[in-house]
Amino acid sequence: MKSGDRKAKVLELIQQSKRPLSASALAAQLHVSRQIIVGDVALLRASGIQIIATPRGYVMEPKEQGVLCTVAVMHDYSRLAQELYTIVDQGAVVLDVIVEHAVYGQLSGKLHIASRYDVEQFMERIQGDEAKPLSSLTSGLHLHTIQCKDEEMVQRVLNALKEEGFLYEKG
Repeated sequence: MKSGDRKAKVLELIQQSKRPLSASALAAQLHVSRQIIVGDVALLRASGIQIIATPRGYVMEPKEQGVLCTVAVMHDYSRLAQELYTIVDQGAVVLDVIVEHAVYGQLSGKLHIASRYDVEQFMERIQGDEAKPLSSLTSGLHLHTIQCKDEEMVQRVLNALKEEGFLYEKG
């Protein structure tokens, strides 16, 4: 398969998938190396196609619907899964995590966590790769962009985070 045809196929597979597709899964399907897929996706992204890499694989950048809000939260690593469960249990989607780094400024990572299953997959990935969450750079203080259906859902998320002691409200 020629490079241009393969990139078109990669894009088609990502667009049609209801779940994130890893570079390894795409590579196996297209009988090429994982690195070839990573390069193809990089070229697709460089051409302006809105593909994002999540901890679970590639997805198309979703069209933002509903209400977006940013919340400041703080907790240690032991409460990471519970914080994410608290948000998704209200029906919201955790789009990203953002921290403020002394040298690099704002650092962010795409998450797109919408369910308990997504939380479990995220936690398995962190533990399996022995990785640390971005919040470890800031003693647990971080931001999330949350996508909610409406303002009522925003309030439910904020109330649940506050009730669980996650909401950072110090001034």
